[in-house]
Amino acid sequence: MFDRVWANASLATMDGPADAPLGLIEDGAVAARGGRIAWVGPRRALPGPAGETIDCGGAWILPGLIDCHTHLVFGGNRAAEFEQRLEGATYEQIARAGGGIFSTVRATRAASEAELLESAAPRLLGLMAEGVTTVEIKSGYGLDLASEMKMLRVVRRLGAGHPVEVVTSLLAAHAVPPDCPGGADAYTDFVVREAIPIAAASGLADAVDAFCERIAFSPAQTARVFEAARQAGLPVKLHADQLCDLDGAALAARFGALSADHLEHANPEGLRAMAAAGSVAVLLPGATYFLREAKQPDIAAMREAGLRLALSTDMNPGSSPARSLLLMLNLGCTLFRLTVAEALLGVTRHAAAALGLGDRGVLRPGLRADLALFRVGRPAELCYWMAGNPCIGRVVAGR
Repeated sequence: MFDRVWANASLATMDGPADAPLGLIEDGAVAARGGRIAWVGPRRALPGPAGETIDCGGAWILPGLIDCHTHLVFGGNRAAEFEQRLEGATYEQIARAGGGIFSTVRATRAASEAELLESAAPRLLGLMAEGVTTVEIKSGYGLDLASEMKMLRVVRRLGAGHPVEVVTSLLAAHAVPPDCPGGADAYTDFVVREAIPIAAASGLADAVDAFCERIAFSPAQTARVFEAARQAGLPVKLHADQLCDLDGAALAARFGALSADHLEHANPEGLRAMAAAGSVAVLLPGATYFLREAKQPDIAAMREAGLRLALSTDMNPGSSPARSLLLMLNLGCTLFRLTVAEALLGVTRHAAAALGLGDRGVLRPGLRADLALFRVGRPAELCYWMAGNPCIGRVVAGR
């Protein structure tokens, strides 16, 4: 007997062949047992009884959505800086006046765990309301040991306090704090010798991320961070080639990174190396839109390389204050010209791969029963509408 069956629904399983990857099933059903999917298929072929049957009223069922790149926990916001930029202030002027990323660092360091939890919860709840069942949240606005660990503890508390799976990434190598004597090399020493070992030993980090750019950490410094992560038994991710081509994509591939994210300036050789290594390309159209960037990821080269493409909010206070994953579906299609199938795979199957989670992102027997139900006429509507929320329910591990 099944624990629960969701019937009278159409399914987008994300498990179809290359020429029809959405794996559509009209008038289908999903059955769960023990928190796992036990059966998927046409309703007329449903085998056996269920303890409970939910009539979905013709809704579409997708795998639970996954936001695989966020900076959801932070202190304060940068709306005042946004206003200043619109009035003509430059980034350099704002930074000299104490703005930019270090204004967020100061606010995050000053905030208590309770204050960070209180401010982050509505952002998480907004994603959940759109059908998100798994979300990745990074540190990176502490830039000292106490504050980085504080952020990660808050992320763990968010996951424990809400019906959603939360994955953590230690992004201590996000920026070089101005109060660090010795500059980038000395701060890299801190990340390698203290932040990563302590985050790993305490169980607070599921992965290690870094920002490899001329304004942040060099490829050599990033490699040191990744070597330390490898020694600590943690997988790596990389903010790569967003502002310039530092061969970040190839660096991510060399370390078998789960993903390389942004990639606006990545070269074709690096993209091919990523594909060969199995790394996922995470596209972040919210940052492209908000920063009004002219340079966009080379989607044609990514397709030619055979890269899996994921899509995420990059929710953060400085470059992508995006609180809607559904909006990212539209921006991914309109700005980057993704197909509907690419966009929807990017927030399900490929987003799961970007987090190293092989147990979700697809409606398939044996995987987690994470579902998102939408009142739409066809899946393309999730990419078409620019506002509104058609999600009518979520299922997390069968519940």
